[in-house]
Amino acid sequence: MNHDTPNGHAPIACHECDLLQRQASVPLGGVLRCRRCKAELYRNHPHSLDRSLALALASLVLLVVSNVFPIVGLSVNGTVVQTTLIGAVRILYLDGMWPLAALVFITTVLVPVLQVAALLWMLVPLRLGHVPWAVPSAFRLWRRTVPWGMTEVLILGLLVALVKLAHIASVVLDVSLWTFGALMVVLAAASAAFDTRKLWARIADLRATGESDGLPLSMPHGAVTAAQAGLVSCHACGLVARMPAHAHDVVCPRCGSPMHTRVPNSLSQTWALIFAAALLYIPANVLPVMYTSSLFGAQKDTILSGVVYLWVSGSEPLAIVVFIASIAVPMLKILALSYLAISVQFHRFHWPFMQRARIYRVVEFVGRWSMLDIYVITMLVALVQFRALATIKAGPAAIAFGAVVVLTMFAALKFDPRLIWDAMEDDRARK
Repeated sequence: MNHDTPNGHAPIACHECDLLQRQASVPLGGVLRCRRCKAELYRNHPHSLDRSLALALASLVLLVVSNVFPIVGLSVNGTVVQTTLIGAVRILYLDGMWPLAALVFITTVLVPVLQVAALLWMLVPLRLGHVPWAVPSAFRLWRRTVPWGMTEVLILGLLVALVKLAHIASVVLDVSLWTFGALMVVLAAASAAFDTRKLWARIADLRATGESDGLPLSMPHGAVTAAQAGLVSCHACGLVARMPAHAHDVVCPRCGSPMHTRVPNSLSQTWALIFAAALLYIPANVLPVMYTSSLFGAQKDTILSGVVYLWVSGSEPLAIVVFIASIAVPMLKILALSYLAISVQFHRFHWPFMQRARIYRVVEFVGRWSMLDIYVITMLVALVQFRALATIKAGPAAIAFGAVVVLTMFAALKFDPRLIWDAMEDDRARK
């Protein structure tokens, strides 16, 4: 695959609608958006790489503290139970809920560690004036972990758990609760400040090869989208390159990510994931999500009964948050993804394109927040372990619900939003 020399005014392909448009100079703090679908193409952060490095170093310190010290404790009649996040995962695993334990560990421990490690791997050598070793692999790792880091959802889950725990015993707030809150802010800021374009521009300067990663100034005549011009864009690093003849997908010559004119089998994979999520949504809401044993007997709780408990106990705002995140959002995600898939499957070019683009962005954004109830359950199971007085264990609905969250997130990732706009091009071609 050939790609030409960089140019600030070279064409750029929108990652959501594939529209070819010319790059433009963006002031510091400014944003460049697609002319057609209004997707964000580029944001010019001042001192982005240095800021991201400083924030990544702070995140590393907070990660260590957050995972070493207890998050919260529970005191009953002189007996104190404390837990770290890894300790809570361990209890889930010992209770036989290993799928749930793996999901919590990956999204709250492993993914943040990988994010920070990837950022430091790339940014520390650059700060010292060297090209990072295996930078394409580190960059791909960072890109793939970003959607799965859920520290902010964990913090909200901890707050909900604290409200429930306060009705059981005295709650003791420990160090990690505050460091996790700081980590949520700092890690999000590090990812937001990280400018991929400046990263690759800096690497090109250090290599001093004079090679391009853009396209010539001249826009292809008569082409509206990159696909029509025989071009393909990398969704990871933004490189636009020429697609070899008779090829449907290639590997990005810059970061090594797969590049597709359109994601292969996007619709069929999206439909399969939607159907699986819809089937699991039923047991996730019908079966018990939690078992509570106490001196007063045993109790089974579903997700909805947990919402009712928060409401009647005087925590109406949290009850609304949990209802939206755990019941409404998963169902709406399934319906929204089905709507998008149907609109593409049956070539509904008369359905509003911008409306569908906004729906897709909302689905992508809210996907992670459905994990709220999983983190609440994790904390309750870890802390309510007063053998003679009360114990809480996760129920089968917790696994089903976790699967619904993961499946809908994968469905959103597999759906290719460029297919929405292909109907517009097909309609223009017919006219």
